[in-house]
Amino acid sequence: MCRRLADEGYAVTAYDLNADALAAAVEGGARAAASVRDCARGADLFMTSLPGPPQAEAVMAGSGGALGALDPGSVWVDLTTNSRDLVLQLASDAPDGVSVVDCPVTGAVDGARQGTLTLFMGGSAAAVAGARPVLEHLGTVIECGPLGSGNVVKLVTNQLWFAAAAALGEGFAVGLANGVELRTLWEAVCNSVGDSFVARHDAPSVFAGHYDPSFPLALCVKDLGLLADLESNVDADLPVTLAARSAFERAARRYGLDAGEMSVARRIEDDAGMSMRLEGDWTPHWEK
Repeated sequence: MCRRLADEGYAVTAYDLNADALAAAVEGGARAAASVRDCARGADLFMTSLPGPPQAEAVMAGSGGALGALDPGSVWVDLTTNSRDLVLQLASDAPDGVSVVDCPVTGAVDGARQGTLTLFMGGSAAAVAGARPVLEHLGTVIECGPLGSGNVVKLVTNQLWFAAAAALGEGFAVGLANGVELRTLWEAVCNSVGDSFVARHDAPSVFAGHYDPSFPLALCVKDLGLLADLESNVDADLPVTLAARSAFERAARRYGLDAGEMSVARRIEDDAGMSMRLEGDWTPHWEK
């Protein structure tokens, strides 16, 4: 995302605790900041993309946080898949004249590289209008409503994604166990009512056997935890979401939080004693 904005001619300043990530941003055209507050000073748009709520709070809050370094008239755009309540809390602590937009994204690393992400924006009409022209360089922008609604929409899309990811491995297993070739199964899924982003984008990571480490189980479990907070407002059982949460938690316990998201399928392979490897040119999406 940083590289795309620099390529569009924006003056981009970047900061990351990971020196390699910061070096990559500089190589892509950004100026390196010395700290988060240094990054925030003088910014028209201050954009954060972080693993989750604890990191967002650590970066933004308190006397050493970036929020207090923002100038009046600036906008903080949080691209993190975050807690709605935390975003609202931090926004209430923003200096006078500083606006806040929550804008989590979807589309994976290849979407970020190619500018084909989908961005879910929540915030006041003025703040959204101010940030939108810049964010449109990253992909398709969907305005979701007031501040916090961007994260609600993003988590709903992840709710459906996780359910599809957990089900895909189960479907492959049923077909394989009953004598159908995996390539035939996949082709049938992708050309039927069983089709999904998961089937087209994520299944190759199962076929290749790396299970997509670019989105680890830690983030899946985190997002499912944030979903649980939203589910509490629904006065009904949600058994499919509950089953998806259980599937990812089981995979995380077995393979660790650093394992790739599609380890939900690996767990089925290992338990059933079957292989979902498939020969092909499965270029990892983060290299496309």
